[in-house]
Amino acid sequence: MIISAKVITLLQYIMLGFFQGVTEPLPISSSGHTILLKEFFNIHTPALSFEIVIHFGSLIAIMLMYQKEIRRLARECMFFLTNKNPAYRHSFNYVVYLLLATAVTGVIGLSVESFISDELTTPLTIGCALLITSLFLWIADRKKGERSDQDIKLKDALIIGAIQAVALIPGISRSGTTLIAALMVGMSRTAALRFSFLLFIPVSIGINIMSLKDIVTDPVIQTYFIPYIVACITACITTYFALKWFLKTVRNGKLVFFSLYCFIVGSVVVTYQLFVN
Repeated sequence: MIISAKVITLLQYIMLGFFQGVTEPLPISSSGHTILLKEFFNIHTPALSFEIVIHFGSLIAIMLMYQKEIRRLARECMFFLTNKNPAYRHSFNYVVYLLLATAVTGVIGLSVESFISDELTTPLTIGCALLITSLFLWIADRKKGERSDQDIKLKDALIIGAIQAVALIPGISRSGTTLIAALMVGMSRTAALRFSFLLFIPVSIGINIMSLKDIVTDPVIQTYFIPYIVACITACITTYFALKWFLKTVRNGKLVFFSLYCFIVGSVVVTYQLFVN
């Protein structure tokens, strides 16, 4: 039986959505894996809007996972702003720190975005970046901070935001860099995970807002509307379950497995690009 080109295209986009969803919450770089996957299978996504759409799927999943935290922070921030109740100052400060870390990432990102897009999206650089991610995770696996959410300071948020900007390089994991940054400033694993993934939300919302015009005016959006939507839904579902598994894994102190994975994949990619390709 001959499979039509439309079905093949749809299956390719489902695969990309699946890998985006699996790799987004894991500290192994979703952007790096997406680029390598497209290179390996010779899949061409006609516009940048596709990456934005599948990241939106992951954003929805992470917001669903942390919906109780989001509602609590929003409610307590409102109470603090309206009643000046000092009992809710921590929640207000926590949200401010998330926004400040996002702003730091945004400022750095805007200044280096063109360079990264032009120079750092090749398979070889992604392979090298995965090796760096492996080192980050190996270090993080040995860090055991004790500071809770209430102990986060302004300088901690600025440090995490600045280090998160490094993850704009494909192959450098966003969750991995923010997690190690939070652990390096002394946060417990639970606090580091919460701050890392809550930080993903304003960053992603900002990217989606800035990219809204590009998506609306994208000339291929109508042609690829169904594959985009299917990939987005696939990314959302797989992100949700991958995140549930990852949170349990990290709390049990098993980051070294992700470090080993990134080392193996990075080594294979670098070796292939230097000696085979």
